[in-house]
Amino acid sequence: MARTVKDAAYVLQAIAGKDINDNYTSAIPFNVLPDYVAACNLSSLKGKRLGVPRNLITSAEGDGPILSAFETALGVIKSAGATIVDNTNITEYALDQYLNSNSSLLVLAADFVSDLPKNYLSKLTSNPRKVYNLADVNNFTHQFPAEDYPDRDTAIFDISLALDFNNTSPEFWDLYQTNLAIAGPQGILGLLANFSLDALLLPTAYSPGLPALAGLPVVTVPLGFFPYNTTVVKNQRKTLVEVGPDVPFGLSFLGQAWSEASLIGYAYAYEQRTKTRNRVLPYTVPNTELSHVVGV
Repeated sequence: MARTVKDAAYVLQAIAGKDINDNYTSAIPFNVLPDYVAACNLSSLKGKRLGVPRNLITSAEGDGPILSAFETALGVIKSAGATIVDNTNITEYALDQYLNSNSSLLVLAADFVSDLPKNYLSKLTSNPRKVYNLADVNNFTHQFPAEDYPDRDTAIFDISLALDFNNTSPEFWDLYQTNLAIAGPQGILGLLANFSLDALLLPTAYSPGLPALAGLPVVTVPLGFFPYNTTVVKNQRKTLVEVGPDVPFGLSFLGQAWSEASLIGYAYAYEQRTKTRNRVLPYTVPNTELSHVVGV
């Protein structure tokens, strides 16, 4: 998260790259990283084809301001020289699996119970509470008052611990392949290829779940704010406002793996034409800029 697209590009430039302790980064196809900051170009949308998978926009009560602002955003993007290809929808199978299957949850759970001890807890240089696996973490969470259990529950821990398989089991592989299919050839990657698209567009409220299944990138920028007369809706614990006056919502640009530079360009070109974030002043204004610390 950052205040602007260019700020986010600076951060990504600093943290991206191959890491011997993170095997996923070995798949990075670049010997030299793209210049993410230079990708922030006002003309980035010109000549691009952006798709709108309408069947992923499963609108609910109260989403009117989001959907209205989204349609306005499509007009801005068209005026910047892009072609909007509407109704570039994922397959019915992918949509059904995405909305109704628990494969993504089970993959998450199996990864969690396997990877937490192997890739994190075993590498701690200090472990005073002697937690070595998820069961230990679960027990600690239940017993340590500051964790605020059961008001803050351990549902994901419980689901993971109840599994009778882990991420090396055949059952896991089948579920993982389902996720890759519905986000890949039957989802985002299929749409990009079949409609010759450069990226997809969605309101952020509907965007994160599908690309997460296949580790695909998303860049989000401010799209709008709920109007002043919006009824306040709090989270389940009644500690945070989820919907209310001036609560922001976003616009997401989705793409294929390693397309971050392109997505940053599209997001920047939209952001600079709209300056949406300036419409509502933040409660706290930072007084330290990246230019004060970058290069120091």
